[in-house]
Amino acid sequence: MYQKVKGFRDIYGLESRYWNKVEKVFKQTFKSFNFEEFYIPVLEKTEVFNRGIGSTTDIVEKEMFAFEDRDGTHVALRPEGTASLVRAFVENKLYNTPGISKYYYIGPMFRRERPQKGRFRQFTQAGIEVFGSGGPAVDADIIYLLYKLAENIGIKDFVSMEINSIGCPVCRPAYNEKLVAYLKSHSESLCEDCLRRLDKNPMRILDCKNDKCKTITKDAPVAIDHLCGECGDHFEGVKGYLDALNVPYNINPMMVRGLDYYVRTAFEMVTDKLGSQSAVGAGGRYDGLVQLLGGPDEPGIGFAVGLDRLVSLAMLNETEKENDLDVFVICFKDASDKIAIKLMNELRSKGISADMDYDFRKMKKQFSLADRYGALFTVVIGEDEAAKGTASVKDMLAGTQEEIEITQVTAYISDKLRRN
Repeated sequence: MYQKVKGFRDIYGLESRYWNKVEKVFKQTFKSFNFEEFYIPVLEKTEVFNRGIGSTTDIVEKEMFAFEDRDGTHVALRPEGTASLVRAFVENKLYNTPGISKYYYIGPMFRRERPQKGRFRQFTQAGIEVFGSGGPAVDADIIYLLYKLAENIGIKDFVSMEINSIGCPVCRPAYNEKLVAYLKSHSESLCEDCLRRLDKNPMRILDCKNDKCKTITKDAPVAIDHLCGECGDHFEGVKGYLDALNVPYNINPMMVRGLDYYVRTAFEMVTDKLGSQSAVGAGGRYDGLVQLLGGPDEPGIGFAVGLDRLVSLAMLNETEKENDLDVFVICFKDASDKIAIKLMNELRSKGISADMDYDFRKMKKQFSLADRYGALFTVVIGEDEAAKGTASVKDMLAGTQEEIEITQVTAYISDKLRRN
């Protein structure tokens, strides 16, 4: 028997219902914030991620599904969406559009990580990117959007928002000097990865999950205590707008974005409901990334959220049913089958979900199918009903039943569903 690849999974049944619900909420919420959907390719040249994520990051060094194509081109399955979208933004010269540009994407990402609860080698992310504004108002509005997603999905009570400021090229060099000096004084206790990061990306050490490193970094200097005047004012502005929007948040000085083009605002939506995988969504301001990938000096900010984890949280509410069909049509071969199939598709044309037993088994079997599908209504068309031009319509929840003219069944059920 064939089995799926390690770290990949099948999504079906009840989980697929939650999946559809979350995706629908995403698209409705993004649209209400005036975002335009962007479809980015699954495969990119490896250099896009080497440059856009950073060649020294764990994603690029250890986790990318990267390989050489037959023509010698080095390509990789996308491990995240920001680098791809920024590449597309630059390549298509979308920076020439007046005003700010706001895009969202939803799709699969790939990382060769160790699979565990809430972490897969193929996972789905939804993300947003905003280009063209560097002020604190847009930062707060983006954080508010992430908060609204949680609220609209119904998981607000399962998550919390954390924010930080990581400075800019003006104030970060002096801070990095103090951080490196502190970390070097404890270098004998740092893990191998952190020793490697010490000279290349010292801020990322603050985010290390190794217990020894966490013990050292809890007393390390943090960026928020070493902000320049402009960064300090910017962060105060972000907090002021969040307060005006009534977004609850905690300041987490240990939160970092270890790449040089990330500046100022960083934020995460976290949970304690998914074991060690606490981050549900994360983002930050990356004012240097567009220029790094060949475009103009254009400010940018964005976030990405994991649908797999959001769906897991949404399922804690148990609001969805395994099956949920509007109408099941019960009929009989050579007596009412043609009338039934016509009615079934008339219902479908009005946006009413409908199904039937294509094998026309005994009535008891057909009612069992209706129960299995969770049908709200059954429409029975027997030989007598076919002769009279009627149907017996049963409300499966109320237990009531009425005989309705075939020509009026669709309108009757539409009205019932609208009232419910």
